[in-house]
Amino acid sequence: MSVRTRDLLGGRAAVAGIGATEFSKDSGRSELRLAVEAVRAALDDAGLTAADVDGLVTFTMDTSPEITVAQACGMGELSFFSRVHYGGGAACATVQQAALAVAAGVADVVVCYRAFNERSGRRFGSGVRQREPSAEGTALGWTLPFGLLTPASWVAMAAQRYLHAYGLTPEAFGHVAVTARRHAAANPAAYFHGRPITLAEHAASRWIVEPLRLLDCCQETDGGQALVVTSVERARDLRHPPAVVAAAAQGAGRAQEQMTSFYRDDLTGLPEMGVVARQLWRTSGLAPADIDVGILYDHFTPFVLAQLEEFGFCPPGEAAAFVAEDRLPLNTHGGQLGEAYLHGMNGIAEAVRQLRGSSVNQVPGAARTLVTAGTGVPTSGLVLVADG
Repeated sequence: MSVRTRDLLGGRAAVAGIGATEFSKDSGRSELRLAVEAVRAALDDAGLTAADVDGLVTFTMDTSPEITVAQACGMGELSFFSRVHYGGGAACATVQQAALAVAAGVADVVVCYRAFNERSGRRFGSGVRQREPSAEGTALGWTLPFGLLTPASWVAMAAQRYLHAYGLTPEAFGHVAVTARRHAAANPAAYFHGRPITLAEHAASRWIVEPLRLLDCCQETDGGQALVVTSVERARDLRHPPAVVAAAAQGAGRAQEQMTSFYRDDLTGLPEMGVVARQLWRTSGLAPADIDVGILYDHFTPFVLAQLEEFGFCPPGEAAAFVAEDRLPLNTHGGQLGEAYLHGMNGIAEAVRQLRGSSVNQVPGAARTLVTAGTGVPTSGLVLVADG
């Protein structure tokens, strides 16, 4: 049974530092070096040193182990280290793990990090090439023989059903891409800085897997991103106002698979994100109307629409119009479509900037942000709010 009551984590930890490398297509250095650069930048942003850190959290997919990052950064003893599974679905859960450790007194300062050469090294978008036998991979055996080899092909199945169910055309997805690129165009850190697109350009981009076009798909990026999590009380004494973790949640739905949950009764939604949404609203005490900025995981545009619907921002089938009308400031850093694909970690950093008032696309008075992690997989989410 999924959690049905308010949990006790909200308000007990905060993000106190954010740091990143440049986002590129060829970093020219190892993933470990990228991780270390990002961690050091986040600690400097918080006004802390490596000696202050006693916990580290990353993704199971990260190639830089916690103890190796600790050694390379000059950290001392660690009392907490953890990894979260399911690719991009882990992003917000790294902060949840860190917040749980801080709230329980297991660690005082925990750094969450993710670093990869996803363009110049292993390219996730190239799909399944070689895989060790595992129970987890069994589901892929039902799809790979029929040519569904890549993440885009897996998402295209659900996207096609979404369009059919609600009588829409692929233009519905274009609004998400245009919004992301508009924000990226104003963001000097974004790969697509200065390069907005139009709906016509979206519609003219080549097919990847119908109904997904090139501009419906996120980038492949080299880079690193890190976040410093500590208690709200300690964060108040550091360099920047705390971004308080008002709620954090993970979610996996019934009949959940990794990107290939095709045997559910309905393919038009994201039940795993529904699990996350219910817990975030319960614990934070907030509702969609209270959110000032939405940072929604956008590896593919169709799943941004489904997330808006799962969280209750609009009824099913109406998210495209919701985005077209700019009813919620969305992915103000440019998202993974426009800024960089860092498995969602750069989105958490943007939520922190919005609360600090330092985003390049600042939303006036932003005090409550929603952040989500990877979709189509077991996932996670955060509500970050301004202190006080």
